[in-house]
Amino acid sequence: MNYSIENHFLKISVQEKGAELCQIQSAITGKDFLWDADPEVWASYAPVLFPVIGAIKDGFVNYKGKQYAVPRHGFIRNNTDVKLVDQTNDSLTFGLKFSEKTLEIYPFEFEFRITYSLQEKRIIVNHEVINHGNDEMLFSLGGHPAFKCPMHDNEVYEDYYLEFYAVENDATWLLEKDGLVGNTTKPVFENTNIFHLNRHLFDKDALIFKHLVSKQVSLRSTKSPQVITLHYDDFKYLGIWAKPGGNFVCIEPWLGIADSADSDQNFETKEGILKLAAGNKFEAKFEIEISE
Repeated sequence: MNYSIENHFLKISVQEKGAELCQIQSAITGKDFLWDADPEVWASYAPVLFPVIGAIKDGFVNYKGKQYAVPRHGFIRNNTDVKLVDQTNDSLTFGLKFSEKTLEIYPFEFEFRITYSLQEKRIIVNHEVINHGNDEMLFSLGGHPAFKCPMHDNEVYEDYYLEFYAVENDATWLLEKDGLVGNTTKPVFENTNIFHLNRHLFDKDALIFKHLVSKQVSLRSTKSPQVITLHYDDFKYLGIWAKPGGNFVCIEPWLGIADSADSDQNFETKEGILKLAAGNKFEAKFEIEISE
């Protein structure tokens, strides 16, 4: 089931399964900005990532002497146990709490909530994680929104580029077998804030950035005026990805990262892992701004 909210500028829809944003539409022009989840290419819109990001080495982590098979990108994505827990005129909140099912693959008594709210031309995506257990909780979280690219029939993929807020000098970390992060990098930025898109950028999977200065990036076209800007002050890492041949680009703010190829699979020392004390709550948000 899908739920929708709108204001004078935007209409958004979120599917209950996985609490996944599935539509961003202009209330003025009717233009859709989100990828349409074509199952022949990539059947997702904007998956929610929790409690891990990306691939786990050999499919499991070790925690206190036991192995836990946490799925790639976690278990919120496509999860039919996620439910709408609150709705107002300008917000939708979805949630999932720990259960016997989750404790088999993730050893923490968590509560996860995600709220989508509209503020003029912005979609605010706020994540809440509550630790209901007696032990320190380990987790990561992130977003995976896929934006249409190109957006118009008279455009091609190469008409689009990403404009970062600050001048960058970062490199991407190359992925190895099974989506694990290797120990080598490839230069991407050299004293520039512009990153041009092309059809072969993602032939070897996602671009992964650990040290960007910017906390804001815009998807722009050289031929059309709309701008999609992602604000991600609360997030440390950024992924950029598209399925080869897909008419979209994912701009992914992450708190956490896939396992490295040489990971010892210890959950407590996993790169980018967040730690939350018993009884405490963690919040992080990113914002999607649409300009036409």
